[in-house]
Amino acid sequence: MPRPVGVENPDSRSGPQYDRPMFSLFYFAVRALACLIVTGGQRGRDDGAKDLEILVLRHQLRVLQRTSGRPKLRPIDRVLFAAASRVIPRDRWVAFLVTPATLLRWHRELVRRKWTYRGTGRPGRPPIDREVRELILRLARENPRWGCVRIEGELRKLGIRVGATTIRSLLRTARLGPAPRRTGPSWTEFLRAEANGIVACDFFTVETAWLRTLYVLLFIELGSRRIHLSSSTAHPDSAWVTQQARNLALDLETRARPIRFLIRDRDTKFTKAFDAVVLSEGARVILTPIRAPNANAYAERVIET
Repeated sequence: MPRPVGVENPDSRSGPQYDRPMFSLFYFAVRALACLIVTGGQRGRDDGAKDLEILVLRHQLRVLQRTSGRPKLRPIDRVLFAAASRVIPRDRWVAFLVTPATLLRWHRELVRRKWTYRGTGRPGRPPIDREVRELILRLARENPRWGCVRIEGELRKLGIRVGATTIRSLLRTARLGPAPRRTGPSWTEFLRAEANGIVACDFFTVETAWLRTLYVLLFIELGSRRIHLSSSTAHPDSAWVTQQARNLALDLETRARPIRFLIRDRDTKFTKAFDAVVLSEGARVILTPIRAPNANAYAERVIET
């Protein structure tokens, strides 16, 4: 049987490639021919169904004669079996080489190929040029206080458009780190080197049996992990917080090495009076970034936030 126009090439290794409109037109033509065989005969519908069944059986024999192994069905074979299955009665489907589940699988494959399109290229953003990459790294090394947004603006002055997120990913890959610090010790290295002179603090709450919330201020010495706890209060106002700073200063008077840094978050309960007490003891207050609990990880771990 000749291969119709638009049907896949049986020798193609890249999968079925055919024109879908021509394939559908050919299917409906074969289906109409099968209906004509069944209903157009003079001997009756039952005899016509037998003639179509004999035609299907003969075609299956031809398919089996093509190879000694598992039969390979061409698109024209699938069209014939699918069209005949709509005409032959269900009680005679035992004559088919394929099962109804196979027919349904062929239909699902057609639907899948209908909504699957070949990609135009590699997914994701196109890679930036090598010269632009080297220029970004050069700007970052020569200007350690420039951030990703500043580098993006400088590139736009040169007519080069690269997003800030792309620049940030490139700097992280090159291990340059975020701006403004790309040279010198990291935050972890700073804490380890100055641990004996650093105290971190943070608030935590305690719920009483009557569901009353009490606030406690915790201080931890990073060098020795010694913990200082304040008394609890239901109203941590400015006077109370400032008094806790004075109590800490009295407890640390006997230290051989004075406190140089106090790490705290940006909680509004820490007032200017609290910072003034710390500054009077010769220490410096270091504020953690907004919504960055890892910057105060020692106190957060004790509180089990």
